[in-house]
Amino acid sequence: MSPKRNQSKSMAYQEFGNNTNSEALERGVADLPPQQQNIRIQATRSGRKGKTVTVMTGFQHSPDSLNKLLKQLKNKCGSGGTMKDDTLEIQGDHRDKLLEILGDLGYKVKISGG
Repeated sequence: MSPKRNQSKSMAYQEFGNNTNSEALERGVADLPPQQQNIRIQATRSGRKGKTVTVMTGFQHSPDSLNKLLKQLKNKCGSGGTMKDDTLEIQGDHRDKLLEILGDLGYKVKISGG
């Protein structure tokens, strides 16, 4: 019987040394001020089993800043939501309310879609 190998020390393939440098893996997104960002708001039901979701795209913030903004928007809309990539999703049709809230925060906001 062969001796057991320690799974954490055995490596099948590794290129370019240690990959423990997590700074290289983080995405570098500059936090632009709200006045320099063009945000699009759209209500959609595609791929959500008929449930309406308000989707906001065009944000150029770090993930931490987007999470803070998402929490603030969910609180003001009184509904749930999530962040996927650089888009924010709020459950329900809140286009007009989000247009007003983001406009007050200084973003350039437009409603897109039908």
